[in-house]
Formats: sequence, structure tokens, C-alpha cells
Amino acid sequence: MHFKNPEILYFLFLLIVPILVHLFQLRRFKTSYFTNVRFLKELAIQTRKSSKIKKRLLLATRLLLLTCVILAFAQPFFEAIDSKNSANEMYIVLDNSFSMQAKGKKGELLKRAVQELLENTPETAKFSLLTNTDNFWNTDIKSAKSSLQNLKYSATPFELSAITAKIKAHKSANKKDIVIITDAVGLAEKDVKNIDFDEEPYFIIPEAEQKNNISIDSVFINQTLENFYEIGINLSAYGEDFKPVSMALYNQKKLIAKTIINFDSKKKKVNFTIPKEAFHGYVVIEDNGLSYDNTLFFSISKAKKTNVISIGEPEKSNFLSRIYTPAEFNYNNYSINSLDYNSLEKQNTIILNELTEIPQALQTTLKAFVSKGGNLVVIPSEKSSVSNLNTFLANFGKIQFNNLKTESKQITKINFDHPLFSGVFENKITNFQYPKINSSFDISSPYPAVLYYEDQSPFVTMIQNPVAGITVFSAPVNSENSNFQQSPLIVPLFYKMGQNNQKTGVNALTIGNNQPYFVDVLLSKDVILEVKGTEDSFIPIQQILNNKVKLTFNDFPDTAGNYSVFDKKESVENLSFNYNRSESDLSQVNTNVVSDFKTADTISTIFNTLQTERTDSQIWKWFVIFALLFLALEMAIIKFVK
Repeated sequence: MHFKNPEILYFLFLLIVPILVHLFQLRRFKTSYFTNVRFLKELAIQTRKSSKIKKRLLLATRLLLLTCVILAFAQPFFEAIDSKNSANEMYIVLDNSFSMQAKGKKGELLKRAVQELLENTPETAKFSLLTNTDNFWNTDIKSAKSSLQNLKYSATPFELSAITAKIKAHKSANKKDIVIITDAVGLAEKDVKNIDFDEEPYFIIPEAEQKNNISIDSVFINQTLENFYEIGINLSAYGEDFKPVSMALYNQKKLIAKTIINFDSKKKKVNFTIPKEAFHGYVVIEDNGLSYDNTLFFSISKAKKTNVISIGEPEKSNFLSRIYTPAEFNYNNYSINSLDYNSLEKQNTIILNELTEIPQALQTTLKAFVSKGGNLVVIPSEKSSVSNLNTFLANFGKIQFNNLKTESKQITKINFDHPLFSGVFENKITNFQYPKINSSFDISSPYPAVLYYEDQSPFVTMIQNPVAGITVFSAPVNSENSNFQQSPLIVPLFYKMGQNNQKTGVNALTIGNNQPYFVDVLLSKDVILEVKGTEDSFIPIQQILNNKVKLTFNDFPDTAGNYSVFDKKESVENLSFNYNRSESDLSQVNTNVVSDFKTADTISTIFNTLQTERTDSQIWKWFVIFALLFLALEMAIIKFVK
């Protein structure tokens, strides 16, 4: 037992006072007996004995009364089990990612967690609240109430390591108590293994009852017809035993098509045919799972002709003019000597067709061209300088040419999963007529090949960056060295390489991917572009590049939807943004990684545990109660004991 005011215990010396008083009352007197009262002697002896008992009882009660009063003022207490951490600072980490939309026993996991915080957090408790996107330092439940009630789901996935790094960086003289509320979807071992706080954090892991979920993953142009687009929509089903789901396609707010989907497999592809014109809408499903991945917004720009130029000998480039027809392309060919360098920046795709040497001036121009979103195709010549090619390609990636080999090879394998062939083939072909190459360069490349030789070495490979593609052939494709020009593969391959990767097909950006976007607009230095949606608007980071503007969105916008890029009051481009689908699979719950940490069912359990373990047991009140009882006992003795 400990005392808050131990100096008060010196007053215990006052206990000698009632003892002295008692002894004074017991002093002896000389007694004289009269003959007429002698018969009362026996009765007096009995009365004197009763008086002694009463005085001793009063002495005992007064001593105990005074002792209890002194001890009460000294404020005794029993020290708490964990009193050394009573000054710890509280940090509450609340996962507000989209997977917390899942429904538990008492509703959506996030909303229930917020309600428990509001109901069970002591009003006097100070804490810091950290979510996926927001931080509220050194607050209390009253101050944080409005923010918690208005807390929205975040497009930013829950990254425990990043949040704990913020807590560590928040300097404090005291130790820290961490409470982490998350459904553990996608929680990896690496996220928790670096937690090295003095006190292990508490984990509260609410469990979803409904783990079935259907997600719209992507939209793409499956086939381009003369007057129509056939668009494909990929869906994923997570869980078991799905009921039929309805799907609707909207352009703006106008319903275009509707269908019912039966999930006989985990992956499903649905096709719609829409008019070949600008599209700015979304596709939506209705299911009982998460709602954030039920809608996918996308845009299709009005078809524009793609500017393609080939640099090389005209007789070796004739086959390109048959692929890049005037209906869809503005195609021109120039020899290296007649090339106008100023025209290159206006192109979407540049093809270097069998140049023996790439001049330094052209290398510098092409490097800037690719950085601004242009596509580049490199077809070597048998006479090309290996060192010259490697020096040039080093500007874009790690593809390296080796010596030329004059041995015949067949092209036998197509990488159907390569982004370059997206939407090209309906089925995987295995028995096509194999083209042949007479001589080729060995190339080393860390990138996946588009086409392979029979020995699994790459014939065509591609460096894909966020804004452009650099496609590299390992051999010339002229009619003397190869019959590739007669192969049915040549048309889809060169057609896809020639397309501008952002101006054709479906536009459906992912929030947070930080993928640059190029807008074809000519701006003065004082003008800025603004991105506007129905409920949100923002100004992206932008860089003027001649006749283009490079936009970088970072983590904007906050809300998925259809947006437009405005130059003042004029709309110049349509954009669509969607949430990352990384939270869609609710079976990713990994509670094993937190098995070594303290867990609790609710926040109230944690607060009660901490209060019990860190609060001293104050017992001075009991001594006040005992003092009052002894006072009452003394009064009773005086009144009733004779």
C-alpha cells in the first residue's frame, strides 16, 4: 500500500491523547463508607465494572475513529499493475478503405467502427486519429466527432507500414499505445513485421459476414467495325454461389443497353455494341457485395486520324502505306536525307525502318518525342551498327543488340496477353503459318516479347512506359530477309503499334496511379487547364510541350466519375477516373499476421483494460466510511451502554 500524503501519518501520534484521557479517568480516590449505605456496596461494585467496559469500548472506537481519519487524509492506494505506462499517448488507426464497406453483424464495418468510437471513447481521453488519408493529432472525441461522422471511404488502399511510420515520426516524450482497426484485407506480413513500438499495438479486426462480391475490372474495345464499336467488359466474381446480376450501360445519363449476367465461372466477359462516336458514360451492376467496384466510368474520344511517319528507304517502306490507310492514318515516308526534323513533334508514331546509322541529332529529337508520349518503332538493318543501336536504345530501357546471325528462324509463338495485342484475337491461335527470318540479331531484353522465334528468343519486344511504347524488332522485315510481310500477323501488329496509345480506345484512368496524360491543345504560358466533374474540380500539375500539355493527376480526383478538361470555358478532352480494384477480393483477409499481437473485439474492451491496468486503487474513501461507522458506534455506546 502507498500513500499520496505520507507526512499526514505523523498525526498518528495524536492517538496518545484519548489514551491519556482514559487513564486520567481511571485514577484511584480514597473511599469512605457510611453505615447507612454499606448495604449498597455490592451494587456499586457491579456498576463500576460496567463503567470500565463502556470506557474501554469508547477508547477503542475513538482510537479507531482517529486512526481512520488520519489514514483517509494520507490517501492510501494500491499501485496499478501497469502504472508506468499510465502517461502513454493513444493513437487510433482507422482503416477506411473500400473493403470496409463489407457488411458485418451490425452493418457496414467502417460505420460500425465509427459508432463504437463515438459511444465508447471517454470524453476526457486524448488521442490521435489516423486514417488512410487524414490525420487528426492530439484531439478528443468531442472535437473529432464531426470528422468521424463525415468520414468517407478512401480510394487509397490501407498501408499499415506508411501509417506506423507517421506515428514513429511524431515525436513524443511518452510511450505510445496503438489501436489498429482494420478488416485485414490485403494485410501482408511485411506490414507488421517492422512494428517495433515499446508496447505492441492492439488489433481490432471486424469480420464481414457477406464475402461474396462482383467487380467490374476493365472496359476495352473488342472490335472496331465500320460504324460501331464492340466493347468488352471484364468482370470478376469473388466467393461462391452467385445469383444472376443485372448490368446496364449509360452514355452520359442515357441508358444504352442492359443485360443479365449468370456467373458460371469466376471470370466473365460481356460484349456490347455501341455507335462509333464519342462516348462519355459508365457501366454499372447491382450486387449484394461492395458498392465501390460496381461502376466503371470510361470515355471514348471521337475518332481522329493518327499521324504516322516512317524514316527509311521508300522501296522498303511500301508495305506500310498499305497498312496505314488514309481512312484512319496520316502516313508519310521520308529518307534520312530528306527528313524535316520540325515535323516529327507533330507525329503520333515514328518508325525507323532499317536505318544503317541513327544520327545523333535524330537520337536527341526522338528521345524528346518519346518523353512527350510519342510511339517509336525500331526495325534494324542487316548493316546497322550494334553500338549505335545500343547507344540509342539506352535512352529508353535495357534492350541490347548483339551480333547478327545468318541462320534461318521461324516465328512460332504469339504473346496473346501482351497489351499490344489487347482485343486483337478472339481465340488463341496455335496452328498459323509460321513466318521465317533468314538473318537476325540476338537481343537481350528484360521485357516480355510480343512475338517469339522457335528457340524462344524474342523477334519483337516492347518497352512500355506510362505514356508511350518503344517497339523493337530483332531482324529486318524486308522481302529479301523475311516473308513476314506476307504473314497475317503483320497487319494487327503494325496497326496496334501505329495507334496513339491514349487517343484511341477506351479512356479509363485509375485514381492514384499517377499516369501522365497528354492533351492535344496549344496553350500560351499564362493559361492553365482545369479538370471538372459533376461534383468536383481540380487543377492538375501541367507542363506545356509545344502543341501538347502533359497532365499529372497525383491522387486527384477524390471521387470516381466522368470528367472533362477545360481550357477556360471550352471543353477540350473527356476523361474518366475509377477507383483501384485492389480491395474487391474479401477473401484476402489475413488474420494470421497479427496472431502475435494483442487483439480485442471492441474499442470499449481496450479502454476498459487500459483503465483497469493503469489506474491506482484508491482506498482512502473506505477509511472515511470506517471513520463514520466508528463515530456512529461511539454515539451508540454512549447512548445505550450503561
